[in-house]
Amino acid sequence: MKKGINIWSFNPAKSHKEIFDLAKRAGFEGIELSLDASGPVSMESGEKELLAIKKMAADAGLELYSLATGQFWVYPITSNDPAKRAHAKEIVKKQLESAAILGCDSILVIPGLVHADFIPDCEIINYAEAYDRALEAVCELSAFAEKWKVNIGLENVWNKFLVSPLELRDFIDKVNSAYIGSYFDIGNVVYNGYPEQWISILGNRIKKIHFKDYRRAAGGLHGFVDLLAGDVNWPDVTA
Repeated sequence: MKKGINIWSFNPAKSHKEIFDLAKRAGFEGIELSLDASGPVSMESGEKELLAIKKMAADAGLELYSLATGQFWVYPITSNDPAKRAHAKEIVKKQLESAAILGCDSILVIPGLVHADFIPDCEIINYAEAYDRALEAVCELSAFAEKWKVNIGLENVWNKFLVSPLELRDFIDKVNSAYIGSYFDIGNVVYNGYPEQWISILGNRIKKIHFKDYRRAAGGLHGFVDLLAGDVNWPDVTA
């Protein structure tokens, strides 16, 4: 296992070069970039711009591990709005293409939502309809993942959807593609579950892992704390 860091861990005012240099000095081997609404890595970025970022990372001695995005909170792949669902698919396709150019082997995808408490005026989506929409979309997008030879990692988040490891496991198996798996977030599970159980059940379906910690007593978003300061059972998680 190689150790990387997500670009969201840094001051957004810093340039990619500054971030890469900081990550290298901190001892990380790679970095996870983000496809943003605007900026150097976005829906508008072309091959030339992405190759320049890839070279910048290589010059800093870093690998580019994966490509995340926060855009799926704005455009859920399960939305009641067909236009939002369609745009979510385009985001995934752009992620896959960009990741292939950057040399990332995986992208992070939020597989839709039923509701998100922390998003003001977030729509509420029927669970069964959300499941059908997500499954249809991921099955369709698996062909693009196979084309670009980039994994789609479905992240477990606070979306009131695919809320158990058994459900996520079965969802992945229904898609039945070597390029579809779990982007497992350890800290996101602790609020209502046990990461070590998820890891055991998901097994080799896990493509990438986010290492985060969480303290249950704090509750809500305030529960996310520094590594080793929360309730994650690290000996069992890393066993």
